Amino acid sequence: MNLNRLYIGILIAVLLLPSMDLSAKKKPVKEPTERELWTGVLYQMAAPVLSNMSEGKLQQNMLVELSPTWDGRNKKVTYMECFGRLMAGLAPWISLPDDDTAEGVKRKQVREWALKSYAQAVDPESPDYLLWRKEGQTLVDAAYIAESFLRGYDALWLPLDDLTKKRYIEEFTQLRRVDPPYTNWLLFSAMVESFLRKAGAPSDTYRIASALRKVEEWYVGDGWYSDGPGFAFDYYNSFVLHPMYMEPLEIMTQGGKNKVWNMSECNYGRALKRMQRFGMILERFISPEGTLPVFGRSITYRTGTLQPLAMLAWREWLPKELPNGQVRAAMTAVIKRMFGDNRNFNEKGFLTLGFNGKQPNISDWYTNNGSLYMASLAFLPLGLPADHPFWTDPAQSWTSKKAWEGEDFPKDHAYYE
Repeated sequence: MNLNRLYIGILIAVLLLPSMDLSAKKKPVKEPTERELWTGVLYQMAAPVLSNMSEGKLQQNMLVELSPTWDGRNKKVTYMECFGRLMAGLAPWISLPDDDTAEGVKRKQVREWALKSYAQAVDPESPDYLLWRKEGQTLVDAAYIAESFLRGYDALWLPLDDLTKKRYIEEFTQLRRVDPPYTNWLLFSAMVESFLRKAGAPSDTYRIASALRKVEEWYVGDGWYSDGPGFAFDYYNSFVLHPMYMEPLEIMTQGGKNKVWNMSECNYGRALKRMQRFGMILERFISPEGTLPVFGRSITYRTGTLQPLAMLAWREWLPKELPNGQVRAAMTAVIKRMFGDNRNFNEKGFLTLGFNGKQPNISDWYTNNGSLYMASLAFLPLGLPADHPFWTDPAQSWTSKKAWEGEDFPKDHAYYE
């Protein structure tokens, strides 16, 4: 009798198992949208930097990493590199108007941190006053701060108080002490002076025009500029040459509406076509798996290699060969591949030396982990609102994915101007 009761109890338990399992099942985790993925990564980059700097605590709390071959310059250059490069990539996103979405709440918080951080950066009494008056490197990263003001002028420059604006103009002006080498550095001077021109402060037109003329001389064809007299196969066309050629040229010509009599060789429309061609090359570099070729110096800048493609999308300059949905899908694949496993940040949440993970030995002699915030430059399309076609058009396979999966894809062609 007791045995029968046991069997019945076991039978009831077995019959109840399916319903018990169903009630215990967790709800499926919702996959983030592509935009949510992008904003999540950018926020992860920005929050440790700006939450600290807004309180004057970045230099106290940042876990600094230097290249094993560091050249011995003042390591405080790290903080300006970190802040300037981050802001150049972040500016379009945090310049969008406020809204009550989850993204909007994050965006507003980051903007508030950024505005306070801008003030800390030029306040001589702040623990986070940046290394403006020492080292030539300062010119480089001041240029990215200036670029952030150009990219978010109304939202990031205009709201600053008069004293902070005055301090920036003084700091930017004193950078004329730096004599830039005959490389992409000429464009850093041009960027700083272009911002001063935009802000109505005294600017050095010669530093802008001579830099643009020299870079024009360095054009080697098919969308590529040489970084100085000798050509090197690397991503400096992405990091500096295309964006920082276009932006000062845009200031000088009012977006191609005017011609400058003594720099007629620098043609705005032609420069844009060259950048579009380079964007097409970058898109074709993206493998079906979402990887990019690893070559050249400064490869630790990670997704910064995509800046021209990002800028073309943000400014709505994509050529017909690059539909919005295709570019978004390709860039998302790279961002997911690079940041999906969360191994590119150190234990304090700052970017770590490496390409995909902690790989300090691939960093160059001038590289610290502040340098790596060039990675933010891939995120410029977040400056487009969520209902823009870049975000709403259906995803399309990108060129290499089509090619390797046996689909039709457009043949390539050179650009000769």
